[in-house]
Amino acid sequence: MNNRRTIPLPFRQGSPTMFSNRKFATLAQLVEHSPCKRTVVSSNLTGGSISFFMAFAILLGLAPLSAQKESNLRQTAETVFLYQRSSGGWPKGYDRSEKLSSGQKKRVLGWRQKKEATIDNGATHTEIRLLAKAYQQFGDERFEKAALRGIIYLLDAQYENGGWPQTYPDPTGYHQHVTFNDGAMIGSMEVLRAIAQKDSDFSFVPDPTRLRCSNAVKKGIEFILRAQIRLKGRLTVWCAQHDRKTLKPAGARSYELPSLSGHESVRIVRFLMSLENPDARVRASIDSAVAWFEGAKLTEIRQVLVDAHGTPKGTDKKIIRDPEAPPLWGRFYDLKNEKPFFCSRDGIPRDSIDQISYERRNGYSWLGEYARGLLALDYPKWKKENAQ
Repeated sequence: MNNRRTIPLPFRQGSPTMFSNRKFATLAQLVEHSPCKRTVVSSNLTGGSISFFMAFAILLGLAPLSAQKESNLRQTAETVFLYQRSSGGWPKGYDRSEKLSSGQKKRVLGWRQKKEATIDNGATHTEIRLLAKAYQQFGDERFEKAALRGIIYLLDAQYENGGWPQTYPDPTGYHQHVTFNDGAMIGSMEVLRAIAQKDSDFSFVPDPTRLRCSNAVKKGIEFILRAQIRLKGRLTVWCAQHDRKTLKPAGARSYELPSLSGHESVRIVRFLMSLENPDARVRASIDSAVAWFEGAKLTEIRQVLVDAHGTPKGTDKKIIRDPEAPPLWGRFYDLKNEKPFFCSRDGIPRDSIDQISYERRNGYSWLGEYARGLLALDYPKWKKENAQ
């Protein structure tokens, strides 16, 4: 059975010479603009994004803490400490590494009562890790107490069914949904699991709180297994959001419709594969999701940037045929036909990227090599290590 999929190409419906007057990028440039290319430092990153990567460089221990790195960690911890909200969580989108003036500190402290704490875009679980690292490095009890308040925030924010809303407290609209998008729930579970497993950075966490973290992770795993989407009698993957009551796939912004997620589901599978001694349900969940990814891959196509004079960015995304291209996956797949779709802000799904608005086509990630490493490396390794 041939499981390979393709998607409608722009030139299938028009002249095959529609790009004849354009200068296509070199192979190196195609790689540079690949949807799965991750550049840590670029002019397109905001200060918050840069600080996010800097933070994880420190957390992952990529290099010993030099005097400069130690100073950076202290500075980041001081800023993070000030941005904590009264709920115990943090907002997203601020520059964690920014050195605040006295006037800025006063203004930030005035925002403590704002109900904008979230786990979206790495918020809160990243701050908890940073403060824990800073406490171990400097012994400053302010950092310890702030980290503990953040941990309690995560524990209190969890729904009884095991999922986490995007914002807490008092979430509204799609923020009430259990959110996998941008690693929100999985990132929260990973830090709670580190605490439960007595990671050295969290040696200060009291045993009763550690037990709560362990139970929260168990509940989260149960939610993941229950929420996995079943179509035509078989398990598939997950949506980026799930309804907190029904557990069904749910939408978020107007162009983020209920769907099968070819992007967020990858991190969910990797989390499940990281569990020790997986039981039959976890194994079945992983095997089924991987089988879906195998069948959902898009072959012989490549996403490229072409010159587009007169457009806001001067370039435009196009899909071209390339038999040598690595497989791609769509960010969203239709819940009925399981084919990738693309969407403008009008909320109408379309089957080709050239059919949506320029703004959404070039302002969002619709295709990527999301599951390539999972299928080629991670899953075979996991399968070998968990052979029965």
